[in-house]
Amino acid sequence: MKSGFVSIVGRPNSGKSTLLNYLVGEKVSIVTKKPQTTRRIVRGIVTRPDGQIIFLDTPGIHKPIHRMNQSMMKAVREAMADTDLILLIVDASAEFGRGDEFTLELLKPLTRKKILLLNKIDLVEKKNLLPIIDRYSKAGDFEEIIPICALSGENVDSLLSEILKYLAEGPMFYPDDQISDQPERAIAAEMIREKLIVLTEEEMPYSTAVVIDRFEEDGKLQRIFASIFVERDSQKAIVIGKAGQKLKQIGTEARKALESFFGRKVFLELHVKVKKHWRDDEEMLRSLGLE
Repeated sequence: MKSGFVSIVGRPNSGKSTLLNYLVGEKVSIVTKKPQTTRRIVRGIVTRPDGQIIFLDTPGIHKPIHRMNQSMMKAVREAMADTDLILLIVDASAEFGRGDEFTLELLKPLTRKKILLLNKIDLVEKKNLLPIIDRYSKAGDFEEIIPICALSGENVDSLLSEILKYLAEGPMFYPDDQISDQPERAIAAEMIREKLIVLTEEEMPYSTAVVIDRFEEDGKLQRIFASIFVERDSQKAIVIGKAGQKLKQIGTEARKALESFFGRKVFLELHVKVKKHWRDDEEMLRSLGLE
């Protein structure tokens, strides 16, 4: 059988996490409409009779400002250097711009084989697809350029067979029923953060973090105690909401998602804490697995 590691890279909101979840068949990476949702490497595992593929969902490629963003970009570069194949996913419905040029320049020195995935083709008129393919074929060195829709799965099912063509014969790295190697604590933190992002204001996704303080299994009940970190008192007020209603809503939605994932009742307690400039705090980033 064939096996190998494949990195999924691209700009923020290009559809990397949506693609990973579709390929794996389960939600292993959180998805929101807001950029830079993914902050660290998330592995998703697909096992078939003819091979095993370990996908690495990476943070969106961007020019870093804070120490956290620098760590995110370091993770992207390491993933691309260490994997057997690189999947670059781009939003085909968006105008080609400086961010795309920056991404292609980042990939140019790499000797790994690359496949370009033109995502969101459901939003592109057919007559405009060929010029987009032509632009990218001239701009980068790709083994293949494949139009897909990660949300609906169009052309995605055949993608696994295409990927296996570029992988070598090798052993299984994980049991055939395993779809991710994330610890349960990390999954819980990400699920809470997903609901936090979806239910709060525009500025909040970039300045919030979730840390699991206690994670205890009590018979059929999973107890989770978590802290939501923000950078300013004004942000804390947004997360808590009037009479605590926003925090209650976040907790309720997160608990439902956690119960669905863990398959048991969940007791979830959330606290909101202010930690100024946490995105540049080495100790804080280390506790989040970002350093």
